[in-house]
Amino acid sequence: MIFSEALGRLEELGRSAVALLPGLAVAVVLFGLGLLVARLVRAAVRRAAAMRDASPGSAAVLGRIAGGVTVLVSFLVAASVAFPSVSAADLFNLLGIGGVAIGFAFRDVLQNLLAGILILLTRPFVIGDQIRAGSHEGTVEDVWVRATVLRTYDNQRVLIPNATLFVDKITVITAHEKRRLAFPLTIGNGDDIREARRVIVEALRGTEGVLADPPPEALVTGLGAAGVDMTARLWIDPPRRRDAVDALDHAIANVKDALTAAGIDLPYPTSQVLFHDQTEETDGDRTRQREGWPAGRNLPRARWQVMREEKAADGEERA
Repeated sequence: MIFSEALGRLEELGRSAVALLPGLAVAVVLFGLGLLVARLVRAAVRRAAAMRDASPGSAAVLGRIAGGVTVLVSFLVAASVAFPSVSAADLFNLLGIGGVAIGFAFRDVLQNLLAGILILLTRPFVIGDQIRAGSHEGTVEDVWVRATVLRTYDNQRVLIPNATLFVDKITVITAHEKRRLAFPLTIGNGDDIREARRVIVEALRGTEGVLADPPPEALVTGLGAAGVDMTARLWIDPPRRRDAVDALDHAIANVKDALTAAGIDLPYPTSQVLFHDQTEETDGDRTRQREGWPAGRNLPRARWQVMREEKAADGEERA
């Protein structure tokens, strides 16, 4: 009896397996086609990313992500064909639960991953741009899925998480072809402002690396403690750090030499310090204090002398 029941179950399993064979065969073929399509998708995404000036590493990452998604979809389709009792909705629900668990476990990793993909797609900056992010500034060497590689001007490598770059404020220094530079200076109160402006502009026009269009200019920005405050402004192309440093070096030197040759003063702040001896009997009496007085006649006596004399006089009166 037991033997016959077991035999019947085996026969039933055999018939079920035979019934599943056509579906399994179709599923294997579909999954194989899916793998082929995934390779084509991976290559197409790499080529498209390369055409958008993405680095080889970034293009390869995007290609792998697209290929992985294609393989996953192919597996779901093949599974639904091989096992008709399991619907695609059940598979997606299972993937959803697993995705939530993975998301909680690797939240920071996935956040940087998604931010890296968005940076590669939206391209707020490209490889070779010079950017400033927080306290870091340098040249973008590569954009990985997790972080962006930044080489500072003193040749250090900084890895900035992609989520930070995507959320926080960044400055793309080389976003445009031209860049404006400026430096402050001060001329004397007795100097002619128009003549100083003319000398500054002429000196900037003759400086190597300074563009004629837009033209350089000199603006009055205020009346300072030492004289008339001005700002010299100039434009350069290209806007890279090395060019900016060289242009400012030449411009400041030329402007200084030109102003000196034209007889225009470049004053500096001066201060007068008055010393006050707080041990004198006149301390607090502004009409008698000797603040800034030169040593000489009729100087106030020290307070200790006055107090000693008052104490001695008080003792004599009591006696």
